[in-house]
Amino acid sequence: MFDDVLRRLKDRLLAPVAHLLGAHVAPNMVTVIAFVVGMAAACAAARSLTGWSVGLWLANRVLDGFDGTQARVHEMQSDFGGYLDILLDFIVYAAIPLALSVANPTLAFAGAVLQATFFVNAASWMYLAAVLERRQAGAATTGELTTVTMPPGVVAGTETIILFTLMLAWPAARSTLFWTMSALVGVNVVQRLWWARRHLGD
Repeated sequence: MFDDVLRRLKDRLLAPVAHLLGAHVAPNMVTVIAFVVGMAAACAAARSLTGWSVGLWLANRVLDGFDGTQARVHEMQSDFGGYLDILLDFIVYAAIPLALSVANPTLAFAGAVLQATFFVNAASWMYLAAVLERRQAGAATTGELTTVTMPPGVVAGTETIILFTLMLAWPAARSTLFWTMSALVGVNVVQRLWWARRHLGD
């Protein structure tokens, strides 16, 4: 919901770091490092290492934000880089709830529902994004900083960071947070379906 504004703020904050590192650091290398750190966060969560899991998850998010800044500052954006970024992000997004369910098997059903909502949500925004790109109404037209347009929803990147951080840091609230996030992601799907019905026609 706040991603577009915060993405521009993030770029302003991280641009000096990108300039300091120079163009010899490939954005895709940062993306892969972010992925490794994110999977380490999931491993820590599965072993109930709360502090480690939170720290590694937040490091993953910073690195995930930095790859795009690095690409833009040094004009190294590529379609493959955008594709790799979102693919590895989705693996980490799936791994964190799975790891928490491994740490506490009583969360298995709530975790499965959450993963199901992620799956449907991904279809809802990715296919809509593809249609909008085909209609020349994509990221280039809207001025978004992403490779393809990302139709807004109640839960996007910023909200995911907040909710996952709470899940990792607050074991007693995980079940409630799983169900809350599932409901909010479900709202995303309905919201986009309603928008598509009104704007894309029959």
